[in-house]
Amino acid sequence: MSLAAPGSIVTSAARRGVGACAFNVIQLELAEAIVTGAEQAGKPVILQISENAVKYHGGLAPIALACQAIGRAANVDVTVHLDHAESEALVDEALALGIDSVMFDASKLDDAANRAQTALVAAKCHAAGAFVEAELGEVGGKDGVHAPGARTNPADAAQFVADTSVDALAVAVGSSHAMTERTASLDFELIAAIHAAVPVPLVLHGSSGVPDSDLAKAVRSGMTKINIATLLSKTFTDEVRAFLAANPQVADTRKYFKPARAKVAEAVAAIMGVLA
Repeated sequence: MSLAAPGSIVTSAARRGVGACAFNVIQLELAEAIVTGAEQAGKPVILQISENAVKYHGGLAPIALACQAIGRAANVDVTVHLDHAESEALVDEALALGIDSVMFDASKLDDAANRAQTALVAAKCHAAGAFVEAELGEVGGKDGVHAPGARTNPADAAQFVADTSVDALAVAVGSSHAMTERTASLDFELIAAIHAAVPVPLVLHGSSGVPDSDLAKAVRSGMTKINIATLLSKTFTDEVRAFLAANPQVADTRKYFKPARAKVAEAVAAIMGVLA
């Protein structure tokens, strides 16, 4: 296997009515763990790099090129995806680096400006052969306009896709970013209604806060791309804390990153099994 064709993991999952797993990468260890977990599950996977992760590394290229190398060496199909890019310049950089899956996030703008800016970026990405995801409104949890109780209107979602020509759409159905407890309550009837109204795959942001059984039900209701970030970071951090508490004399980072990486791979494989 190698890097997948633009959007193929998401569109294939949508056709088959299964979930496409997208996990956020911060450090190299997470990218390696995610792909290892996907290989254990025998399923394709999306490695996501957010604009915040780009800022952490001081640039997109170091982490993007590393993810692409890991994807090319994987035994499953891998897509490298730019997540929550608010800067058009960052989208341009991603396209220049060969990243062909982009989530452009203009959701902080007013509705008309969001649609106009997203349409321009989508046209640019499509001209480069890239797959484009966008967000209608703003999913809660990132200091945005929507609380977790916000809901996307199906007719508005359909019109947004028509206005922008995006290939996938993130919608607000009860999840929230950055949750460390899996207590989110999804609106499954709304997911089904949006799915019936919108001709492109739907994306669930903030999936770390959703229990496994509800993630599976969300996919059955019409959700396709499932974004998970905080759950893996918490899993990694908890394992590092436990190792160092038991082995306070250890200084070699490999000693405690290795078991943390293995624990994340295990979590990735388990989630993928739920969404098959």
